[in-house]
Order: sequence, then structure tokens, then C-alpha cells
Amino acid sequence: MTAPAAPPSPDSNQLADCLARTALGDRLAFATLFEATKSKLFGVALRIVHERHVAEEVLQDSFVKIWAHAGEYAAAKAAPMTWMTAIVRNRALDVVRRPQLEVADEDNTYALAVADEAPSPLEQLAMRREEVRVRDCLVKLDAEQQRAIALAFFDGLSHSEVAAKLSKPLGTIKTNIRRGLVRLKACLDTCLDGAPDANDGASR
Repeated sequence: MTAPAAPPSPDSNQLADCLARTALGDRLAFATLFEATKSKLFGVALRIVHERHVAEEVLQDSFVKIWAHAGEYAAAKAAPMTWMTAIVRNRALDVVRRPQLEVADEDNTYALAVADEAPSPLEQLAMRREEVRVRDCLVKLDAEQQRAIALAFFDGLSHSEVAAKLSKPLGTIKTNIRRGLVRLKACLDTCLDGAPDANDGASR
């Protein structure tokens, strides 16, 4: 009997796009990111903690952190899966508090799998283009919306902390962030609809 084929690895460009949108509060992008990576990241957690229910808790905690810190992801430093794998691994080791419990990777399978996640030059180009699109759309927002979103999603401040820092009522901050995200998402959608495919340029 032929063994079932392994599911394809998530595309780095798509994951980077989902992370960028997650950083802007896009819950649909976050759900897409979760579905695309949960199996592989669950496996990383399980091989460290050895118990499925504990691995599930680690995975849940890790995605909470991914949601909160998506804006800190830097494509120039690591591929999306490498970045998320590090979060899951660190959380799993925090849970067990005994790093020696991690299963030895005697044949370097895990190490090679992580190394394979390094973005290709074409992937890096696409990621840089996405970063440019986000910056271009951000500057089109009102100044107060820009500052509130930057503090909330790039600096990781809570809405209350943003309100205190900008000396504005909490309700005003929430409104600025909500309206800014709506405009930002619309701008990004427009940019993506009209953007040329990186592969098109490479094939010419």
C-alpha cells in the first residue's frame, strides 16, 4: 500500500503576506496563517513536550504570541516558518522547563527542514514589495490614525497605553485604529489587485 503523500509546505510569500495582514489586525489572514502552519508547528511542540494535550496548549499560546507580535516579523532576518517555529519551540521549552527533554535530532532531519525555509532571492523580493505596499498605504492615513496604528501594532501597546501616550480619550483611540485599519486594508487590497506577479517579471 502506498503511503499518503505529505502535505506541501506552506508558501513563504503567502505566509509573509498573512503575517503582514495579521499585524494590521486582519483576523481572516490570521486564520489562514493558522490553518497553513498548525500541523507542522504542532509537530515541533509535540516532539519537545511529548504529550498531545500539552502540545496543543503550547500551540495555542504560541499563536496568541504570533497574533500579538506579527508586526515584529522581519523578512530580512528569517523566513515566516523559521520565525514561527522559534516561537513554538521557545514556548514548549518554557512549559517543560527542562530543555533536555527535547528529542535528539540524530539525523539532522529537523535542522535541515528549518534550513530549507530560508527565503529564495525571488521570495525576498516579494516580501520587500509587500513591506513597501504596507508603508505606502500607511502614509495615506490621517496622521492620528497613523500614530495610533503604529503604536498599537508595531510597538505592541494596548489601546489604553496608546491613549495615555497620545493624551487622547480611549474611545477616540479605538475609533482611529478601527477606521485606520479599514482604510489600510482597502488600500492593500487595491494594491494587491493591481500588483504584477513577481514570477511574471522573472519569466521575462
